[in-house]
Parts: sequence; structure tokens; C-alpha cells
Amino acid sequence: MTKAAAARKLAAAALYGGGGLTVAGAGLYGVLVGEAKLARKTIGPVLEDPPPDATGWYGRGRPGPAIRIALLGDSSAAGYGVDRVEETPGALVATAISEHTERRTYLREFCVVGAKSSDLAAQVDRALPIEPELAIILIGGNDVTHTVLPSQSVRHLAEGVRRLVAAGTKVVVGTCPDLGTVQPIAPPLKQVARAWSRRLAAAQTIAVIEEGARTVSLGSILGPEFAAAPALLFGPDQFHPSAEGYRALANVLIPSALAALGEVPDEEAALEAYRGEGVLPITRAAVRAVNQPGTELDGTEIAGRRAGVRGLWVELRHRRGRRQVEGEAPSASEAPEPSDPVGENA
Repeated sequence: MTKAAAARKLAAAALYGGGGLTVAGAGLYGVLVGEAKLARKTIGPVLEDPPPDATGWYGRGRPGPAIRIALLGDSSAAGYGVDRVEETPGALVATAISEHTERRTYLREFCVVGAKSSDLAAQVDRALPIEPELAIILIGGNDVTHTVLPSQSVRHLAEGVRRLVAAGTKVVVGTCPDLGTVQPIAPPLKQVARAWSRRLAAAQTIAVIEEGARTVSLGSILGPEFAAAPALLFGPDQFHPSAEGYRALANVLIPSALAALGEVPDEEAALEAYRGEGVLPITRAAVRAVNQPGTELDGTEIAGRRAGVRGLWVELRHRRGRRQVEGEAPSASEAPEPSDPVGENA
């Protein structure tokens, strides 16, 4: 089976009710269960202190109305392992969005350390009342390490995205990272985890775009750097990113988050074929994205049609990085501008 066919089959199983598909087969699934337990022992217990909460106001003094952002997902969204709120993905993303849009930003964290895709429903329940303009979701790693069937993981993600999009929220999903880059995971688990996480990421992409949102691939974004300097890019447990690792993660998310908000530079308005951008059928685009971190996919139309004979049409982009800004600590409150209901109610 080709990679594209496998991704398509997995997404179909997730979206239309199939639950028995695994990416590795019954024999390797058993290996994965046992080896995952050993890897988790190597990684060690969860830290007792929760990560710093990035919830709050950013861009003090900038005009309103404020951009409301909901951050959902697992420890990778929460910034597990760092000591300062300025180092968390939430603070880094919110600071950059406020800087690049010249608007105040209100970010609210709903992510939970250890969360799996099945926990997204509760997070969405809590996020919808703030009426976010943008939701960023990072989920999937714990599904792999806890050997949750990918079909189940993708179904939960699709349901969460569907609810947010129906409420008028723009959604950006950072797909499952390549867990084959994590040092405590040894062969044969490393190879199985890589295949599992990449195929899950491809299926997440297909499901998310089906629901009207966009994805950005995390893939092995930390892989080359981790191989060169693991002490720099990963935290003490060698599983979660360090402060520098979270900055690398945020730098991948920021251009796509800004694009979802309509903040696209003029030079990026058109697809650039020489940079590998173009319009592809969804399964081909999903597999290509998995193999190239930082690839953004979003649904599009050709001749007024969203789909062709091979499924949905997708724009594949490699967005340029934005000027880096230092993360800021949020303000607990922000005085509203006159007649600014966002400031009053947040």
C-alpha cells in the first residue's frame, strides 16, 4: 500500500466509522505497547508543577478590538518543562500575533498536560464561550505513546474542529510530530513510532481540511537540531522540548496562524511554484506535508469546485518565517478602549 493510500484509508476509517485499522499490524502493535511502556519509564513521571499559564492580554497599548485566541491540546501546547511564561508556545505565538497585526491579543489556554485527542471535546466546551477568532490545536503525541488507535484519534480531532468551525472560529492544527526523533525511544519502537506518528499526522491533515480548517506539519521539525544538540532542543526528560525547542515550534505555527487571520503579506498572496507550492489532491498533499515540516495545507477551489476525482483540492504552501519577537508575559487584564466590548468581556 502506498503512503497516500494508507493515509486515505486511515482517514476514511476515522471519518466513516471503521475502528480496526492500525498502522503497524497486529504483531508490531504488540511490540509498540510493550516498548512504549519502557520508553515512558525512561522519560519518567510527569512534573508536579504545571507549566506556566500563558492566559492573558498581549500587546498592551495597541488598539482593539482584541484578537481572541484559544490554545488547545496537550503538553506541547502548554509548554511543559519550561520555567517562565515567556518561553511557552502560547506566549510566543500571542506576542508575535500582536506584534505583526498591531492589535491587542487575548490568549486563553485550555490545553492540558497528558491530553489525548479524546480530551479535546471538554477543551472545546470550555473554549467556545469566549468566542475565539482563532483556535490553535496541538494534539496526537500522547495518542501514539498510549497506543490509541489512529482512527479513534482522528475522529475526536475532526469532531472538535467541526464544532469550532461551526462557531465561526478559524482553526490551525499542528499535526502530530514525528516521535521517531525522540531519544528515549529505541528500535524497534523508534521505527514503529515514526510510521505511526507520520501516518496519524497525514490522517489528521485530511480530516481537518475536510472540516474546513488548515494544518501545519510539525513532523521532524526538531529532528535535525535534536541530533546535533539534544541538550539544547529538548528538555531534561529528553522527550519534551526545551525553551529553544518551543521557540522552534512557535516559529512554525506563527505564519499559518497569521494567514488564518487574513494577515498575509502581499508577496505571499500567490502560490510560488519555485518554492514547491501548488494545488494538489488532498492525500498527495497530506503525505508531502508529513515529510516536510512547516508545510501548510488549506482547502481551495478549482473552477468553483472544492474537489476533483481524487478528492478535495488543497493549497500547499511553505510560508516564510516572520520576524522573531521575544515572548512577553501576559497582563492579567487590559483596560478596554471606549466602546470595546472585547476588552470588557474577556
